[in-house]
Amino acid sequence: MSSSDPKTRPKPGAWPPAPDAAPVPPSSWAKRTGFRPKFSGETNASDSGQITLPPRARENENQPDLEAGRARPAPPVVNGERPVSEKGPAVKDQTVKRRREADGANKGGFGTGTNGHTGTNGTAETGAATQPQQPTRRPSRTEEVSGVLPQNVDDEGFVGRHSHMRYELRDTPGLVPIGLYGFQHYLSMLGSLILIPLVIVPAMGGTYEDTANVVSTVLFVSGVTTLLHSFFGSRLPLIQGPSFVYLAPALAIINSPEFQGLNGNNFKHIMKELQGAIIIASAFQAVLGYSGLMSLFLRLINPVVVAPTIAAVGLSFYSYGFPLVGTCLEIGAMQILLVIIFSLYLRKISVLGHRIFLIYAVPLGLGITWAAAFLLTEAGAYSYKGCDTNVPASNIISEHCRKHVSRMKHCRVDTSHALKSSPWFRFPYPLQWGTPVFHWKMALVMCAVSIIASVDSVGSYHASALLVASRPPTPGVVSRGIGLEGLSSMLAGLWGTGTGSTTLTENVHTIAVTKMGSRRAVELGACVLIVLSLVGKVGGFIASIPEVMVAALLCFMWAMLAALGLSNLRYSEAGSSRNIIIVGLSLFFSLSIPAYFQQYGISPNSNLSVASYFQPFIVASHGPFRSKYGGVNYVMNTMLSFHMVIAFLVAVILDNTVPGSPQERGIYVWSESDAARREPAVVKDYGLPFRVGRIFRWVKWVGL
Repeated sequence: MSSSDPKTRPKPGAWPPAPDAAPVPPSSWAKRTGFRPKFSGETNASDSGQITLPPRARENENQPDLEAGRARPAPPVVNGERPVSEKGPAVKDQTVKRRREADGANKGGFGTGTNGHTGTNGTAETGAATQPQQPTRRPSRTEEVSGVLPQNVDDEGFVGRHSHMRYELRDTPGLVPIGLYGFQHYLSMLGSLILIPLVIVPAMGGTYEDTANVVSTVLFVSGVTTLLHSFFGSRLPLIQGPSFVYLAPALAIINSPEFQGLNGNNFKHIMKELQGAIIIASAFQAVLGYSGLMSLFLRLINPVVVAPTIAAVGLSFYSYGFPLVGTCLEIGAMQILLVIIFSLYLRKISVLGHRIFLIYAVPLGLGITWAAAFLLTEAGAYSYKGCDTNVPASNIISEHCRKHVSRMKHCRVDTSHALKSSPWFRFPYPLQWGTPVFHWKMALVMCAVSIIASVDSVGSYHASALLVASRPPTPGVVSRGIGLEGLSSMLAGLWGTGTGSTTLTENVHTIAVTKMGSRRAVELGACVLIVLSLVGKVGGFIASIPEVMVAALLCFMWAMLAALGLSNLRYSEAGSSRNIIIVGLSLFFSLSIPAYFQQYGISPNSNLSVASYFQPFIVASHGPFRSKYGGVNYVMNTMLSFHMVIAFLVAVILDNTVPGSPQERGIYVWSESDAARREPAVVKDYGLPFRVGRIFRWVKWVGL
């Protein structure tokens, strides 16, 4: 029968013809960490560990030509280059381009041949010969989702790491840009650097002058430790400073029973106790890092552990936040609303290419609220006839003044004399408060908290490396960073900042928002911070911030900290029932178990000598552990009243005992030492400078 017979003629296929499935790129370290685009909204990762956009040309290469009735061929390659219309945007900064070429990195998804010519689909060309294409296969369901949603762009416009970062880890664009971006980087993290001294110094009974001196010391130590970490630690652009992880144990030690009946200068006595505990805990953390034990400990730390642990740090201070804001509601509420408006509703407004409201939400909100409170104070809104703010509340006789003493104290901005009394020049020096006092029970509490700080830092290392570095650090580099953080905390203990020094969790958010990943900018900003710490008026100015504004800013900072902790779940399958249950149990018990310890033995009508927002930190005097060993009672009652400790214990036990695939758990994937030493870009990213690495080349467990 004739082939033209319609009964036997083969049926035509689908029209237009379906395009050939593009080969799936090999998974990278970012992909092997376990997150999928459908869960995390992240983009695809190339085989070098760099998250990039797929080439746009692929969208047009296999599109069907409806006029010709066949697939449209790919545009020809002339001298190994695409036509001008197919090329991507030009590299903005020539310095960045030269560094990338020097690394020999193959970026953009195109392979390079022996003569430097590049093919259309990543195939190398040698003269006229071309490599045969690999056979394509149908992607799995998961890969199809990855291929459909490779360009998930969040509402901030962030796509892949190198597609949105202005400057990466080793970029040096020039002194002026580095100075501006470094100042911007530190200013956006102002709240994390200065707010902790404004909380702990008044709790220790310190004066405004003491607060100003501690603020200057914190700025000095933060600048020095940031420089040390940038050169000899993880070498990532991470600011070191007083972490909120150390705030709860500091308040617990400050409110210890033995300090309640002190007379005289309570501040120096309690500060020396804090210094001793911090020095011992920092030595423990340094040993944990430099001995290589941290490399073994890394096997237990995964996103499902990091997320609830860091979230519990932010949630643990709910009793301090709004209760103190309520002492002057109009000022505190204005501060919170302004920061929310700037960081959320006005976050997309750009001025000269910078999202100033998103980056500077905290300092802008603080400045406007402070100015409004100053105008209200000068207008007499908080002035009451016959009442003097300088008279102690216990000496006020008039019932009229007793009624308004709280508003006068918390709403007025002229009650602090720190700016007037602070000197113009003051050099912070070690042991400025006296010789540290060592007590083993307080040191044990701080040692447990140093482990939590190390967990926090591990999450920050991984997230920041995903943004700015060519590869993740090796376990040895992570151990080296943790060891140096221990030495940094030892410096903080010697100088007397009141807390340990560690990587600030807010670093990752700041890098993503400011798009600045150059460690040179962070180093220059650290030098500026050291210079500012020598100007006593700077510390006095910061110490003059009214207490209610500090509490309002802390409400925002602690909420951000909780959210940043939970954001680590994007590296795992957040929709997994296993992970949901583990995180839910960790968060619930982190709130419920400490509440049991904090409320144990306290009757509803008991009259405590401390403020209501400090009551969760006096558990050592009334906790359920009541053995004949007072030191053991202190350690157990205090440690189990910390929300972050309970969250970490529950999460680390469940995550490492409940079965789950590596992709479901989102296990962190670190670079292998042997492979890292063979890759020039990784060596430049994490290798020690000044040929120090050659001296310690035999120490394999704390480096490349």
